[in-house]
Amino acid sequence: MSTPILVPQLGNEITEAEVTEWLKSPGDAIEQGELIAVITTTKMSMEIEAPASGTLGAIVVPEGELAEVGATLATIE
Repeated sequence: MSTPILVPQLGNEITEAEVTEWLKSPGDAIEQGELIAVITTTKMSMEIEAPASGTLGAIVVPEGELAEVGATLATIE
């Protein structure tokens, strides 16, 4: 069963964020709480932590692309 990595709620006015950098690659082992990506909005930059342990699966939103709040960035297998 896979666990989605979602764009978190970033405030009432912010509706999307850009994936600035992936710190892990598909197939990498990750631990819950480990930093895996950096996202940026017009107001802030934020590090994304893994919500579960496992292996990073498919990256849905590559670096440089925008994603809406609540969208799946990648999965953990």
